[in-house]
Amino acid sequence: MIASVLLQIVQTTQGAADTAAKAVNQLPALTQPKEESFSLGELIVKGGPIMIPIAILSVVAIYIFIERYFHIRRASRNEANLMNNIRDFITNGRIDSAIAFCKSNESPAARMIEKGIKRLGRPLKEIEDSIEIVGKFEVYKLENNVVILAIIAGIAPMFGFIGTIIGVIKIFHDISLAGDVSITTVSAGLYTKMVSSAAGLLVGITAFVLYHWCNIMVEKTVQKLEHSAMEFIDLLQEPVK
Repeated sequence: MIASVLLQIVQTTQGAADTAAKAVNQLPALTQPKEESFSLGELIVKGGPIMIPIAILSVVAIYIFIERYFHIRRASRNEANLMNNIRDFITNGRIDSAIAFCKSNESPAARMIEKGIKRLGRPLKEIEDSIEIVGKFEVYKLENNVVILAIIAGIAPMFGFIGTIIGVIKIFHDISLAGDVSITTVSAGLYTKMVSSAAGLLVGITAFVLYHWCNIMVEKTVQKLEHSAMEFIDLLQEPVK
């Protein structure tokens, strides 16, 4: 009888151990946090409606930079034979050929020199003034729309700040509806706040860099134009052989 009681106790203990082991094995599965992943598009959507104007500003900034970049690159091409041909035409008295050659060349330097050639026979100061006026118009063409990049650099972070305000309003609105302060309650507002702020700053910094990049390219092109104008004036002051 004692043996049967001991056997029953052993069986009961073993059953309890098996049950505890199963519970322990199932515990990690129950307590393991669920991993969630989201794409960049989903993150942008969480930024709220304010992301629309920020996205538009980014597209405009990139478009203006690409358009200005290639335009300034074309204008700053070093025309090695430009002044040599002009020198030969003027030295040989072929003024019409010099003007036609400048018209066939689309560089800003050629348009400046063309205006100077058309003023040949007038006082040197008048020729210099006419070249300078054309040069100013050419620089204006180079700088066209570049200032928009500076505007975008200024207002994009402001849109991000507006998104921050919207996120804070959403947080307080959700708290008033839920009646408690928990991470679940404020998470939506935090997404709007942080994503819009980061996007606005990113677009603003990018536009700021692109604006100064374009200005540096324009300055280098202006230096080349000034050098070409100086060479032409020096050519007119050379003694006749």
